[in-house]
Amino acid sequence: MSRNLTMLSVFAVSALSACSSKDSASTDSAKVAQAGALAAATPTSRGSFDPATHTVTIYAKDFAFESPDSIPAGMTNFHLVNDGPNLHHVQLVRLDSGKTAADLEAAMKNPGPPPKWAVFVGGPNAPNPGAALDATMDLPEGNYVMLCMVDIPANVPHFAKGMVRPLKVVAATGAPVAAPTADVTIALADYNFLIKGDLNAGKHTIKIENNGPQEHEIEIIRLEPGKTAKDLAGWMKTKDGPPPATAIGGIAGTIPATTAYINVDLPAGNYVFVCFVPDAKDGKAHADHGMIKEVTIK
Repeated sequence: MSRNLTMLSVFAVSALSACSSKDSASTDSAKVAQAGALAAATPTSRGSFDPATHTVTIYAKDFAFESPDSIPAGMTNFHLVNDGPNLHHVQLVRLDSGKTAADLEAAMKNPGPPPKWAVFVGGPNAPNPGAALDATMDLPEGNYVMLCMVDIPANVPHFAKGMVRPLKVVAATGAPVAAPTADVTIALADYNFLIKGDLNAGKHTIKIENNGPQEHEIEIIRLEPGKTAKDLAGWMKTKDGPPPATAIGGIAGTIPATTAYINVDLPAGNYVFVCFVPDAKDGKAHADHGMIKEVTIK
């Protein structure tokens, strides 16, 4: 596995996961236009849904998702397993107004921002190859599409290589599933990560709240010992040597006033929280507005 590709993918995920922002999506749309239409989804073989735990397991590989075709509505845990040599994530897009994956494919061939009926609602953000992440969200009935927007190798988004899969969310028949009990809350705001609770070494269920007036994401990155966010930024400019950090995961681009949960096991060390969603006003990444936070976990 190439660690250079892994860390470069971290930032590709972050930079692209907000392409539903209506005022700043032109750059992402250009990438889509260069890549061409959405490639056909690869049939699933291992994806599963466990009704006892309301968990859908998704396997990501180069370049396909393996998942169920449909799941019941409600509070759902997405268990993303990265089986590929590159970084992958799940960006969930809800298709309103009766639209389908074919409608999204047609829309993404056109320049400009995505249509309003394509709503980016989060999903498990990128864990390292060989790793997994659990992200829980409350999904209403409807048509959805899972996309991987990482664009490595060759600067072509993975969805153009087959990493797109429709997901039907149907009416639930059982009792509603309660939201997870979180011990830490991270609020996403313009432009900061606000931590409530003791984020120490060990296992946590983290509640992620988008309290900002625009879309946000969180990607958690663990720095190598002795490294800083400045070292990471410097590496991103030169790509010289191994990257000074490892991707943990988080929540992909999501609209305001939404809540999601992630389960993580964090070793002691220094971390960086990053949001690279393009700003609605000037198109700059939110990290350029200060939405990058160094955190020491003991």
